[in-house]
Amino acid sequence: MHVTLRQLQVFEAVARHLSYTRAAEELHLTQPAVSIQVRLLEQSIELPLFEQIGKKVFLTEAGEELQHYSRAVAEQLAAAEAVIDELKGLHRGRLKITVATTANYFVPNLLAAFTHRYQGVNIVLDVTNRSGLLQQLEFNETDIVIMGRPPDGHELEFAPFRDNPLVIVAPPDHPLARRKRVPLSKLHDQTFLVREPGSGTRIAMERFFAERGVEVKTGMEVGSNEAIKQSVQAGLGLGLLSRDTLAMELQLKQLKILGVEGFPIMRRWYLVHRRGKRLSSIARAFKEFLLIETPRQKTGSNG
Repeated sequence: MHVTLRQLQVFEAVARHLSYTRAAEELHLTQPAVSIQVRLLEQSIELPLFEQIGKKVFLTEAGEELQHYSRAVAEQLAAAEAVIDELKGLHRGRLKITVATTANYFVPNLLAAFTHRYQGVNIVLDVTNRSGLLQQLEFNETDIVIMGRPPDGHELEFAPFRDNPLVIVAPPDHPLARRKRVPLSKLHDQTFLVREPGSGTRIAMERFFAERGVEVKTGMEVGSNEAIKQSVQAGLGLGLLSRDTLAMELQLKQLKILGVEGFPIMRRWYLVHRRGKRLSSIARAFKEFLLIETPRQKTGSNG
């Protein structure tokens, strides 16, 4: 059996996404190029790896077995890359950071300060939602993740490094915007614009109101913070957002933070990586930079 690393890499991406299109996007290849690599691999092992039923792609029994080994190979290659970066030292090498969409409002400033100190480092920044973050952690596709509190039971090591206050925003001309203190009872007849299910902000919002026995109406489900801010400005409802996302709108007086009882919801931003992951020297330096040198840091880690 003659199998190339490239074929395994392509196969692993298709198997993980169960989609040739999404695998092609991730690998920056055309879909026909992905199909060719998979077909060559199937010819080499003389067994089909995928079957298509309708528009859905499924792994065959052989595909499920090979997926296990392809993941192991990918993890070994990532470990080898970390060793090579270690040998290069702190001023060379590659660091992949994946951040939650909300965190991307402040992370670029942190990266600017970090790369000013380590100017030879090649940083790859990926911005995705919570489910995407957890998938990258599960498959060891990134060095470090910045997100809200990660869930338990995922074999993760994490540490808080920055406050993440969640606030309720309204248009400046909203009736509640004129009040210094807004009781929770005043929110019963208000419509909230919400993020997609599984969003950390939405989870925090639903938990907060459920613990206090407050029922609120939800209007549109909106897929980004920017869309929520624009929809709130248009008068379509109230929004619950991280204060980190609001600097420009508050300065321009396009939105107003409501003084709602019990708010802000105080959360934290976390630095996260897989438990037991061998971090390169530059990844360790970035971790130390976040935990020790960023404002309002806290030491210690949890797992």
